[in-house]
Amino acid sequence: MTAVPENLLYTKDHEWIAIDGDVATVGITQHAADALGDVVFVALPKVGETLSLGAIVGEVESTKSVGEIFAPVAGEVTEANSVVVDSPDTVNADPYGAGWLIKVRFTDAPNAMDAAAYQALIGD
Repeated sequence: MTAVPENLLYTKDHEWIAIDGDVATVGITQHAADALGDVVFVALPKVGETLSLGAIVGEVESTKSVGEIFAPVAGEVTEANSVVVDSPDTVNADPYGAGWLIKVRFTDAPNAMDAAAYQALIGD
């Protein structure tokens, strides 16, 4: 069973969201990282870029496949995690910690589910 942190929100696209005031930190879930396999490349939006809700904003490539990153909130990118760009395997090793992807200053609350709903979605 994959651990799903209770303090985060989740999307059907297997992204997690941590809310701190008007900034959302976004990453991919352990479930997604496990499904992808060994991550070898991460492409992220640039700081200052404006994201539209649901738009493709980056990608995570593994030895098995490519996964697109969708914006779970609309807003401006305030930070992109250079650690995962330089060391993509960080996404596998620590998806809820050092493997976060972007921080976005948002205007509308994310349309996301809580941990119990996400756990039900992935069926773990």
